[in-house]
Amino acid sequence: MEADELRGRVGAEVVRFIASVVLHNQAVAQRIGLGASDSQFLSLLGQHGPLTPGRLAELTGLTSGSVTGVIDRLERAGYARRERDAGDRRKVLVVLVPAAMASLGEHYREHAEHLAAVLDTRDADELRVIAAFLADVNGGAV
Repeated sequence: MEADELRGRVGAEVVRFIASVVLHNQAVAQRIGLGASDSQFLSLLGQHGPLTPGRLAELTGLTSGSVTGVIDRLERAGYARRERDAGDRRKVLVVLVPAAMASLGEHYREHAEHLAAVLDTRDADELRVIAAFLADVNGGAV
């Protein structure tokens, strides 16, 4: 296969992967009683750790009012809670509830197992290329 063909194939597979992930996340969110965008806050908190509502607004591009609504829904559903920042009592952090997140993980277990099996077929050099590619696609953020 020529380089142009390979680029086209990679692009098509990336689009297919994104669509699959979005649809699965929507289905999971619906099953647990959240909106699709609400569940993405859980991903952000899982990646970055506790965040202020302001930082969540920056990361999502949502208004502070919208962020407050999402946090309220996550709290009612039991997936997150607001806590005072121990270092600065004026700040509020949004933190994940570990037990709820563990149960949520079951909805993603099959996909995680499939990903692990696929990655196990690649050697260290291939994994470095995949990791670098994904980091580049994500804007270099690691």
